[in-house]
Amino acid sequence: MNRLGIENPRGLVAFAALTGCLVTLAVAALTGAGGVFAVAGLVGCGCELLLDRTEPGLMARLGRLHMGATSRFEIRCVLLLLLLGRLHVTGPIGLAAAMTLVLCLLAGQALHAALITLIRRRRALAVAARNIDLRRLDISDRPPRRLTEWPGQRMLVYELSALLGLTASLLTGDARWVVAALTLAAGSCLITVVALVPYLVRAIRRLPGAAQVLAEVDAWLIQRRPRTVLYFSGPRDRADQLTRWLGPVAALPTPSLVIVRERELLEALEPTPLPVLCMPSAAHLSQLDLGGVRVALYPANTGRNIHLLRIPTMQHVFLAPGGDGDEAAAVDPYSKVYDQVWVAGEAGRRRHVQAAVGVEDADIVEIGRPQLDGLRVDRTGHTPAPLPTVLYAPTRDGAAGEPGAAGEQDTAGESLVRALLDSERPLRVLYRPHPPTGHRTPEARAAHRRIVALIHAANERRTADALGEAPEDAEAQRTEDARRRAELTKRIAALDARLRRADADEAMLTRDRAAPDPALLTEAEGLRRQWHQAHWAASPPWLHQVIEGDLPTLHSCFDQADLLIGDLSDVVGDFLATLKPYALTVPAGLGEEEFRRRNVVARAAYLLGPGASGMQDLLRKLFDPCLDELRTARHEVKEFLLGPSTPPSIQRFTDAVDALAEKGETVVRLRDLHTAPPPGAGRWSVIR
Repeated sequence: MNRLGIENPRGLVAFAALTGCLVTLAVAALTGAGGVFAVAGLVGCGCELLLDRTEPGLMARLGRLHMGATSRFEIRCVLLLLLLGRLHVTGPIGLAAAMTLVLCLLAGQALHAALITLIRRRRALAVAARNIDLRRLDISDRPPRRLTEWPGQRMLVYELSALLGLTASLLTGDARWVVAALTLAAGSCLITVVALVPYLVRAIRRLPGAAQVLAEVDAWLIQRRPRTVLYFSGPRDRADQLTRWLGPVAALPTPSLVIVRERELLEALEPTPLPVLCMPSAAHLSQLDLGGVRVALYPANTGRNIHLLRIPTMQHVFLAPGGDGDEAAAVDPYSKVYDQVWVAGEAGRRRHVQAAVGVEDADIVEIGRPQLDGLRVDRTGHTPAPLPTVLYAPTRDGAAGEPGAAGEQDTAGESLVRALLDSERPLRVLYRPHPPTGHRTPEARAAHRRIVALIHAANERRTADALGEAPEDAEAQRTEDARRRAELTKRIAALDARLRRADADEAMLTRDRAAPDPALLTEAEGLRRQWHQAHWAASPPWLHQVIEGDLPTLHSCFDQADLLIGDLSDVVGDFLATLKPYALTVPAGLGEEEFRRRNVVARAAYLLGPGASGMQDLLRKLFDPCLDELRTARHEVKEFLLGPSTPPSIQRFTDAVDALAEKGETVVRLRDLHTAPPPGAGRWSVIR
């Protein structure tokens, strides 16, 4: 299942049935068993629909193996012709008509795919944008989704029509039914192709070229004059490196701009009030008028950063905050090409200086972690609830080359969760694995499923014990909160569809997104807060939870947790900002003293050894806060890693941008002064 990309046993059964149907169709076509062919074809259509909805990973993998929906459709059409040749119901004329119609259907489907490809490529503008006023560009609408989307379902409709016609011909002995059905399928395909032609003509004639788009963008830049640019290049699965900085940059009091280099990043970005430019071509990027930009922020070290680093009128900054909990984290020598490196706290400064890669201490600025300013901080000593909550948030599957890899991480999580569930004093477990957890190896996936099974079994026991004990009014309130959560989910999805405009393509979004609606963004943020409140209110406080999606968010789980158990990662570094107790798992073969020496964040952590050793002592500290002897250490480590609490990180970030922008203005003025012609040079040139 893992190799095929199948998510659950039901998908495996459907895939086996689909394969069996294809084999049955081939045998029935060779033997002339028309009834068997019709039944197998109908069952195969049902399996196709089920797999399209439930197993997108499998269908994508089949496409990469050249066995996608189009290839399967063509095979079934050929088998239908072979069957009709074996049957005596059609006759020579009927067989010739059927063959002609099937060939027309295949040709029409190929032409349809070619037209869609041409339209999509022609509508890919040189520059894509969001939240920038480019309405003066004459960009036409995209074809309706019913003409371009769902190619697999469209072919299934054609096939279903042919199978129904075949069934009618077999039952009546009249070949006209199958010919009429094939005529209907081929005619529908032809109508779809003809309907796409005007959109192709408009795309060729009306869509603006690169020079026109760049001129319009330059006009917007001259009018808007952004002072700060957030620049990012990378794959879609690393978009979080960019999105974590959208909020702090949007909070700046001066105009800002986001530049990304890959088109797929536009789809990954959450709705933001910031203007966004996608510049796939370095040549087009070099033609932009960015003379007013004074500060360029880079969340990641990538080779394509050089395309913006070449501009001397900007001050270039590498945003290093994140991962400061690990002293052994690598410092890229490439960091010395930036004018400044911004880190969270003293730990980041020391790491860059001690690495001796050319980054001077004077060029390092501590700004804290602006993304953590909204977390609830326990400053006076945390008092857990009567039923305390333990958040287990692993981020590793035991990747090759890591200490304790080769399956240790797979079994460690199961031991930890079992120890928590078997605690003498009851507690609640929130299990929130990192999204890739359980997908790297079959062993990791099996361990993840065992953990989920343990939690579900524990919930069944608790539900049985709680029946009849919970007050009726409390149960009624939770039911109402669950209903409200479902309603909020629908409202958020509808609002997100309005913000993202799923009906529009990249060119239409570039044309229409003149400015975001602040009211919609505010409403979306308010609905998300209400959703989290309803989610936790609707969840019985005695039940454990497995959280595998994006909601509730990690920071929302932080607010619920009295204790975090994790591994060395940014998750623990973020949780440190709450000043609540946390525990780390120590890899096998590494002593506790050595583990604390290597990792600063471990110096304020309770440590758990192999087999969840040390869990009982940890839980005693959870239930009795007086035993928490690392409270002072957490304050010290937090300040060392994340910087002081005052002023807030967002203020320090804003002040750092302002100070560097002023420095950039000074540099530009000095540069202009040195490059200006001497007085009288213009008059002398005129006289000569």
